[in-house]
Amino acid sequence: MTYVICEPCIDVKDQSCVEACPVDCIHPYENDPDFADHRQLYIDPDVCIECGACEPVCPVSAIRQDSDVPVEWRRFIQINADYFKR
Repeated sequence: MTYVICEPCIDVKDQSCVEACPVDCIHPYENDPDFADHRQLYIDPDVCIECGACEPVCPVSAIRQDSDVPVEWRRFIQINADYFKR
């Protein structure tokens, strides 16, 4: 399992999860050149070590384990992965 950032992050992009992540798998962060081009943050499923450090610090509860993503947000599993395939 990996973690996924879902719909509540849209237009919030709080950086608490970026700071909590020990493996730098959450992007774009504020200093990334494409930060303003994206409405949410994304977790790289190939880099995430599933430590869960990001989940409790998210102020809008946007982060879930992929197996716990509600049906209405399941598309965000692919949205997160697609960000890192570009």
